[in-house]
Amino acid sequence: MDQLEQKIGYRFRNKKLLRQALTHSSYANEKKLGKLGCNERLEFLGDAVLELISSDVLYARFPQIPEGELTKKRASLVCEPSLAYCARQFGLPEYLLLGRGEDMTGGRMRDSIVSDATEALLGAIYLDGGFERAREFVLKFILNDIERKQLFYDSKTILQELVQEDGKQPVEYVLTGESGPDHNKQFEVEVRINGIPAGNGAGHTKKAAEQAAAYQALRKIKQ
Repeated sequence: MDQLEQKIGYRFRNKKLLRQALTHSSYANEKKLGKLGCNERLEFLGDAVLELISSDVLYARFPQIPEGELTKKRASLVCEPSLAYCARQFGLPEYLLLGRGEDMTGGRMRDSIVSDATEALLGAIYLDGGFERAREFVLKFILNDIERKQLFYDSKTILQELVQEDGKQPVEYVLTGESGPDHNKQFEVEVRINGIPAGNGAGHTKKAAEQAAAYQALRKIKQ
């Protein structure tokens, strides 16, 4: 936990809050900690804190954007894959407390588990250090590099819109490779526009691989 504190730049006064934020329900069940022993309550709180902070930041940063666009921008930045990606940047998955079965079947790589833990960690920081420290965490790890992150997580939608504007055929995603054990699969996908290869991507789910391929295609188009 000391190592994780160093990475996120926040030192907890109440270490129990940090430990609970890292505790998945499978670990709590295995260790007989009870329903309140996992990070689900902290996740509930962190989700609300994240929505408020992200709304406040986007409202101030994009004064000319209407409500509907702000909502879409916020959704892409705090969605499950986005939060999991942000958490992996500072190594959160390796510190999670998972039940043996959950760990052996790839739970540490699962976006849902990692994103929930990110919200739980935010909730713990909010309780331990207050709103301003929670805001610092969000700005440092979640709302950093907003434009690039939104381009990546909305890449399939953005690519489809660009292609339709040009009057070309719909975008096609083709699975080109699959490797690894069932609990830790790696998928490779090629995106084609009008039948012509435009980008490649890889990920632990087909959807993630498609997003990565679309992002690569968008970068090529923008260049």
